[in-house]
Amino acid sequence: MARELVHTGRRIRVYVDTTTAPDGTVIRRDAVVHPGAVVVLPAIDAGHVCLLRNRRWVVGETLWEVPAGTLEVGEPVEAAARRELQEETGYTAATWRSLGYLFASPGVMDEKLHLFVAENLTPGPTALEPDEELEAVTLSLSEAVAMCLDGRIKDAKTVAALLIWERMVAATGGR
Repeated sequence: MARELVHTGRRIRVYVDTTTAPDGTVIRRDAVVHPGAVVVLPAIDAGHVCLLRNRRWVVGETLWEVPAGTLEVGEPVEAAARRELQEETGYTAATWRSLGYLFASPGVMDEKLHLFVAENLTPGPTALEPDEELEAVTLSLSEAVAMCLDGRIKDAKTVAALLIWERMVAATGGR
């Protein structure tokens, strides 16, 4: 496979990959290389979560999301999760659970999303970036899941985190 760098952004690189299929056909694909990200579901308690109303200029909408952010070079995922939770919600967490990882859009991008649930939260000040327009909102877990199912939550990482967490809470009785 040949890989040609066609764009370098602040956080991503875009390549055109050229390879040959088993039948000899030459295939060209665009590939976005991303440093990875963390996704944090702040669990206020077994029945309540904190979500963000987040203005996303790329899609021209304000979306319901969980706190998330791109990994810095060499940053451990757990440290990034703690950083993003505090920056975007003000919370710090005494307890962290990994929910594994997902790929954001593996047909075109290698971004790996590391999912966490943050529990035993302590409130504090946020540290938003100058371009961030975020509002933290506490919702019942059942309302957040209903919002996933009826389409009010459109962000895939948020849908995944909420549905995984809802199943875990149901399976363990909130422990």
